[in-house]
Amino acid sequence: MQSVERVFEVVDVLWREDGAGPAAVAEALDIHRSTAHGYLRSLEAVGYAVNDGGTYELSYRFLDMGTRLQYRNRVFQAAREEISRLSRETGELPTLAVEEAGGAVILHQRPGENALELGTYSGMRTPLHTTASGKTILAHMPAERVDAVLDGGLERVTDRTVTDPERLRERLASIREDGHAVDVDQQVVGMGTVAVPLHPDDDHVASLAIACPSERIRNESYQDELVGALKESRNRISIKYQYGR
Repeated sequence: MQSVERVFEVVDVLWREDGAGPAAVAEALDIHRSTAHGYLRSLEAVGYAVNDGGTYELSYRFLDMGTRLQYRNRVFQAAREEISRLSRETGELPTLAVEEAGGAVILHQRPGENALELGTYSGMRTPLHTTASGKTILAHMPAERVDAVLDGGLERVTDRTVTDPERLRERLASIREDGHAVDVDQQVVGMGTVAVPLHPDDDHVASLAIACPSERIRNESYQDELVGALKESRNRISIKYQYGR
């Protein structure tokens, strides 16, 4: 078990450094150079690292696996055409997010012609409580899982991030009642998000959201327009998920 953990620590070093040799890995992890070299050669042997003149870099095997994982997901398959349609029709940044290990993971996104440049990407993970997308998922999770997330501490990402558990519980209740969530400047200053829940089956909750500049999301008529578009797409996604078309 310790060796498995160490391998992923080596992977993290290669990612942070954008490639490294045995000496650099050994220094970063406080291990012997020969031990670091052994881990690097093992990663090379199984195809997850490449050796470029003594500098080891992560291979595109990770991209291959991540893309296959994405395409294996039924919610992604049901939603990707709707994400593209929302992108074209709104010009904003629609995203599909799922929950994993207490965080929100972007499963898919498609920036429109007027979309914010946020540097987000498929696979990016954010705390559930910091965006409308994550809060929408959190609002529909079982009570014991909500308690676990809130009891684990709520990170303050911006000055607008909700970090008080009781205030967040009140917000989650409002989201369940309203059927959608809206936030402004809670994950990124200058970004607002509106989101609706997706319930593909009894065991899973996902979120369909649109991100745009804060000043646009503050316009209530525009906000209502985005909510309507999301709910329409949600209905199409739910039918496609159920019937596999």
